Amino acid sequence: MSRYRGPKLRIVRRLGELPGLTTKTTDRLYPPGQHGPAKANKKSSTSEYGLRLQEKQKLRFNYGVSEKQLFSYVKEARRLPGATGTLLLQLLEMRLENIVYRLGFAKTIPGARQLVNHGHLTVNGKRVNIPSFQCKPNDVIAVKDKAPSKALVKSALETANVVPSHLELDKAKLAGKINSVVAREEVNLEINELFIVEFYSRK
Repeated sequence: MSRYRGPKLRIVRRLGELPGLTTKTTDRLYPPGQHGPAKANKKSSTSEYGLRLQEKQKLRFNYGVSEKQLFSYVKEARRLPGATGTLLLQLLEMRLENIVYRLGFAKTIPGARQLVNHGHLTVNGKRVNIPSFQCKPNDVIAVKDKAPSKALVKSALETANVVPSHLELDKAKLAGKINSVVAREEVNLEINELFIVEFYSRK
């Protein structure tokens, strides 16, 4: 199955905060499981493999990509000149659904994916309904003129976070422009991308 459809808070409790996955929060500050906090309070060490697997899973669930898709991005990042880990994050950040989320048009990446899938958005004036569409600098993402589209986006913009510096938002026109490729410090996910590169190093 390409996308996770189970309880999102369960993933957040296991992996930590994932801003792209859900806006929900929980008071349970221990991992899920039948033994509850008692087992969580016991001292346990995570193996080197486990640490790298955990970072990889953070990336997968936050951006909503399958294992096959993520591996394809890793291979693409390896081919490009530069730091593989940073390039991997940039490729994921430049997906259309993530740009829509970072502009504040949707509260989460799954919400942004739904907007794109249902044809509510255009890229450079052309309708695009592929969430994985790779955006480029100077691309303009806009909401279609249909009333339902505008209502959905305006509702999300009321509680949106600050737009990152590599993007430019025009609230009046409900449109955004990509000024440049995202810088590593602008990625709003706490993650060690080097662990992910090491995880895939033998593949």
